[in-house]
Amino acid sequence: MGNREKLLVAARECLERKGYTRTTARDVTDAAGVSLAAIGYHFGSTETLLNTALHQAMEEWGDRLETALEGAADEASSPLERFELIWAQIFASFEADRPLWAALSEMLVQAQHVPGLRESLTASMAEGRSGLAEIFGTAGPSGDPRSARLVGSLCQALLTGLMMQWLIDPEQRPTSGDLTEALRLLLGLN
Repeated sequence: MGNREKLLVAARECLERKGYTRTTARDVTDAAGVSLAAIGYHFGSTETLLNTALHQAMEEWGDRLETALEGAADEASSPLERFELIWAQIFASFEADRPLWAALSEMLVQAQHVPGLRESLTASMAEGRSGLAEIFGTAGPSGDPRSARLVGSLCQALLTGLMMQWLIDPEQRPTSGDLTEALRLLLGLN
């Protein structure tokens, strides 16, 4: 494994252990067994390294979610049943990837103060909306781009809000069934 890969692995470990704002360049290089200069050479800055590591972790999360959902809902599943099934898988990932979600929430706050980070997150959020629209079945070759953007945006808003609830008050978090029931109530479905 080269220094670049060692730095990415170490950055991810540090993000999970210490969080986004408390991870230092020295933490990462000590964990990777490389010099401080390696960060500058491969990434330009510690911030870019941490952002890259977190972005990779989120991509891996999306891939794991897609794999978990493959074939989980059959053709006879209603849209509400599919909605509940998908959120059940997402909630399972919240617990499994709690350090990742905590680091991401720190990163989101930092984006308000770091223009480069904000730009990077803007691009990542667009990818996320597209991926969520695909997961929820509104994207694809014949999918309407506007509908996919709207569904992806709603799911992203739900994901972010639910992630924060999960991190702050896990005892009061809703279940996927609770979300589905709330949607039924909002839409007047019985």
